[in-house]
Amino acid sequence: MRAADAKDHAQEHLRGIWCAALMPFRPDDHAMDEAGFRRNLAHWFGELGIDGVFVSGKQGEFFSMSVAERKRSFEMAVDVARAHGARTIMSASDQNMDVVVELARHAEAVGADFIVVHAPVLHFVHDRDEILLEYYRHVASRVGIGICLWSHPDSGYLMSPELCARIAEIPNVVGIKYSVLREMYARLTELTRGKLVVSTASEEEWLDNILELGWRCYLCSSPPYLLQTAGDTRMREYTDLAFAGRAAEARRASESLEPVRRALKSTRPGGKPQSHQKYWQTLLGQVGGAVRPPMLELAEAEKAATRAAFEACGLGRSTRAAAE
Repeated sequence: MRAADAKDHAQEHLRGIWCAALMPFRPDDHAMDEAGFRRNLAHWFGELGIDGVFVSGKQGEFFSMSVAERKRSFEMAVDVARAHGARTIMSASDQNMDVVVELARHAEAVGADFIVVHAPVLHFVHDRDEILLEYYRHVASRVGIGICLWSHPDSGYLMSPELCARIAEIPNVVGIKYSVLREMYARLTELTRGKLVVSTASEEEWLDNILELGWRCYLCSSPPYLLQTAGDTRMREYTDLAFAGRAAEARRASESLEPVRRALKSTRPGGKPQSHQKYWQTLLGQVGGAVRPPMLELAEAEKAATRAAFEACGLGRSTRAAAE
């Protein structure tokens, strides 16, 4: 793709419900469970109505994966997505600039739709704006694929809406996963409408952002496949109702998910986000798998509490019904 065409491509295709993929690892040797990953992707696209997948992010434990493994995860995701008419965004995020560019070029070469690049940790730097502008210019000059920014407190700072708007002037910067307070992402939406696809990971804010800010892309976290089953796709339902302007019906469908949201959040140990979500996947009949060191597995008591909350929230019933 030509960099000059990237913004138009994103306005047309960076839409709908996207999810951030967890990567299942085999419990015995911690290798990637490729068959399990493919099975999950096919389920998400084919049965849950998910439009696109975010691969090799923090949910996916990219920090414990080799560059070769990350490239392989890109290839698998593109393969399954194409078979289901879905789309992909690959995280090329890394602290090493050469790795960022290498992953970005690989994503483009294998047919990904977009890449995402996390704002880097900048040691000892306090006046960051010009450095960050140069950082994204450097990456963008080496690929034609559309690039999404990613600003999160993990960097040790947040990029301001005004800085993001400046970076959005780069032709192939097309979107942002903006993990900030609502007033900041609302401001950026206002500054860059029609130029930058703005989104945030909070599913609980998604409906209001459709109705009040005119958003059309959820980018993204794991709720699209943790809150839904093949027989219970209420996130898809309320999203489509909201897109159609049927706000009251969308609100009712979203509010009906509150018991599921509470069950998921209330049982998640603070230090074990990936293992908890993978266990929840297992309860849903998906392939959860193990986490890799240094991440920790759930204790048996934590599994029992999660299992009890899962059964009480109602998703277990819809999971069994879909399997029958």
